[in-house]
Amino acid sequence: MKTIILNQPEQFQLISREFNDELSENEVLLKIHRIGICGTDYHAYRGKQPFFSYPRVLGHELGAEIVALGKNVDSTQLKIGDKVSVEPYLNCGKCQACSNGKTNCCENIRVMGVHIDGGMTEYVKIPANKVHPSEILGYEDLALVETLAIGAHAVQRAGLSSNDIVMVIGAGPIGLSVIQFAKLHKAKIAVMDFNAQRLEFAQQLFQTDVSIQAKADYSTDDLRKDLNGVLPTVIFDATGNPQSMMKAFSYCAFGGKLIYVGLFQGDVTFFDPDFHKRELTLMGSRNAMASDFKMIIENMEKGNIDTKAWLTHTADFEDLPLVFNTWLDPQSQVIKAMLSIS
Repeated sequence: MKTIILNQPEQFQLISREFNDELSENEVLLKIHRIGICGTDYHAYRGKQPFFSYPRVLGHELGAEIVALGKNVDSTQLKIGDKVSVEPYLNCGKCQACSNGKTNCCENIRVMGVHIDGGMTEYVKIPANKVHPSEILGYEDLALVETLAIGAHAVQRAGLSSNDIVMVIGAGPIGLSVIQFAKLHKAKIAVMDFNAQRLEFAQQLFQTDVSIQAKADYSTDDLRKDLNGVLPTVIFDATGNPQSMMKAFSYCAFGGKLIYVGLFQGDVTFFDPDFHKRELTLMGSRNAMASDFKMIIENMEKGNIDTKAWLTHTADFEDLPLVFNTWLDPQSQVIKAMLSIS
């Protein structure tokens, strides 16, 4: 079975390995057709991904085909030949978080491509409740669902209303997915990024209200000017950059919310008197829920979410070790890259 493994930072290898296709009673066997590349993969390649060890098979944004069912899988819900998106967060179902319905932050969670091997391979076995079928969408769309789900879950955490002034910091794929679902709440949306091309892309794709090109000395007063005298009531930081994440505290309106969608390996610090004076709310947003996947697929099928512009770079599976470095170059202007495997 063809597999790409990341042996250590900056060292991909295409290998062939044995695969046991025997299924447990509640598993399905998937043939992988499309693999989205995300920030987690880039961080792992650079050696900067939390919760990670080497060697590891990456890949958790997957468009796949069901090729076999375990004996207890409900064949009225899933069938051989179904095209599916994969929910790559394998939760234990027994811990306190799972008991409270917080499967996305299970105490014993195993995320494909992070804690366990992922989908950069020809076939994977996975619990049947972790696949979400569509009779309409193709493999590329299905591989994008997980990226969208990260943003959908963060927006759900924030509890947006049409009265909110939202600022999304970081206009990469995760930031764009946040914008996608914040737009559904009809909030005013500002986007901040160092990259002018990404700001332009976000404005063209979503008609965002304000574009802010970040710079080191950009201040709260500058932000007030750009937002006509006010500050954001809700800020989503999707950068995974410690300087950005800590500076975001100063951008929040009094009574505002700051949601960390990106993460980094390190400590976050803030000035407590200012945090209390403003009565800020700080939230983390991790992974997504099965309900997010179902909602996104339904909206994509209805045409409410258009992902065509997202996919900017593609490659054949076997070529990944050769092209991955080029996608890290800012000059390549990657929004979303994807692998095809036949």
